[in-house]
Amino acid sequence: MSGGVPGLAVEVRGLHVRFGEVEAVAGVDLAAAAGQSTALLGRNGAGKSTTMRVLAGVVPPTQGQALVAGYDVRADPMAVKRAVGYCPDVGGLVPRATPWEHLQLSARLRRMPTGWEQRARELLERFELGDVAHRVTSGFSHGMGRRLSVVLAAFHDPAVLLLDEPFDGVDPIGVEATLEVVSDARARGACVLVSTHLRELAIEACTEVLVLRGGAKVAMVSAGEMAGEEGARAYRGLLD
Repeated sequence: MSGGVPGLAVEVRGLHVRFGEVEAVAGVDLAAAAGQSTALLGRNGAGKSTTMRVLAGVVPPTQGQALVAGYDVRADPMAVKRAVGYCPDVGGLVPRATPWEHLQLSARLRRMPTGWEQRARELLERFELGDVAHRVTSGFSHGMGRRLSVVLAAFHDPAVLLLDEPFDGVDPIGVEATLEVVSDARARGACVLVSTHLRELAIEACTEVLVLRGGAKVAMVSAGEMAGEEGARAYRGLLD
């Protein structure tokens, strides 16, 4: 069932996620609107990827509520998965399949209309993967795999685009292409969340920044407040 506050694409209240004795997320609140891009910024182990997995409908919350595109991730994870495009921080690719086969499968599973091939070609070319479209991904470098994961997440123009560490090990061309994907998604009214430990890219990709430390929210600020030397000092202070 769809619900939530009108205009908000992602709503998170009091989110906790525990794995045995380990509390990976310890009370996160987040509200993100359609047409907005929000960065989840923090060091490794801050809870960014676990929060993204919850929003993608992959990991259920232990406590609290998360609504994505109006759907409760606990009650209706399949509806959430249909609404989002998700680039996981690791994995997600089939080693013996080619990029084109990944895109074919995605088009079939999501019942995309005829003509999806043009969209697929455009994305592969933008990320400079056109020449390897028919090579199996087992031979890809880490950066090539990250670029393909972003392509797959953005392919079907989802209402909510979740990019978990999309810049990790990616060259400048891949970074630029990813920033274009974020900009295009916002322009068509999608909500974008980007998790990263790279402050400079977080503020370039996003308008709002949620700073996480130890699984908990420590601040929600504008990207401008994280910019420059003053922003770097403020960020270090939030992490200390």
